[in-house]
Amino acid sequence: MNVPKPERRVRCEILGTTLPLPARPLRVVSLVAGWTEAIWAMDLGDRVVAVSHYCRRYVDTGTRPVAGDYLKIDEAVLAAVQPDLVLMTGGVQLGVARRLAKAGLPVHVLALPDSLAGILENIRRLGALLGEMRAAQALTARMEAEAAALRALAPAVRPRVYAELWFGRHPRMAGGLTFIHDLIELAGGTNVWAAETEGYLKLDWAAASAMKPEVIVLFHEEDDHPLDVEAWRRERGWAGAVVESGITPGRNLIHDGPTLLATARWLRTQLGK
Repeated sequence: MNVPKPERRVRCEILGTTLPLPARPLRVVSLVAGWTEAIWAMDLGDRVVAVSHYCRRYVDTGTRPVAGDYLKIDEAVLAAVQPDLVLMTGGVQLGVARRLAKAGLPVHVLALPDSLAGILENIRRLGALLGEMRAAQALTARMEAEAAALRALAPAVRPRVYAELWFGRHPRMAGGLTFIHDLIELAGGTNVWAAETEGYLKLDWAAASAMKPEVIVLFHEEDDHPLDVEAWRRERGWAGAVVESGITPGRNLIHDGPTLLATARWLRTQLGK
């Protein structure tokens, strides 16, 4: 005889709240593309009733309604789907998460990951929230095995890589406290800002140039905020190798879902050219 598990009370340390959750939430809204991709990778997409605009880049969300993007939320959609769990993240989305939680929505925030290990930990936490630890453990085990295989193929001589990230119109440089550092290392490169204790440094091209990178990996959103790469080259005075990264799954340097490892494999081929 199957006895249903009682409702749980789950603490969200980031929000400072305690959330009553079903043992297995069945009406989930995911407003973070990386978490949505992880849910699909765990074969739990049938639990999701609404997504963000960006989630559709990584999985087939079908006819599920869009409940907003990273910062703009359609509260009418949230009210209509009656979620038992709303998944959000920290950073600039945290203010929106606090507002929705204060309004009484069942919001749980997972921290912005600083590393590949942080991504794996968040997937485990996601599995716990959904009441599906085995699925989360299986996914993280697969990802750990993929990462180990990439590390085993590391070249004897690693190219020096500078990653410049355009978040909309705002450029940043990838430091040591970000999963992008791990991605570069998995791809066989050396992050020139590996020793920096920040994740996303303000742009300082003179300092970056002085680090003597051999390859620049340039992320920009080719749909929403395209960058004129030739104008960028002229402005920098850079004639060396540039690898362009964008929003395409498996080529997105800033995406923290399972296809991060596909991005690492793609970047390895680019660095090897």
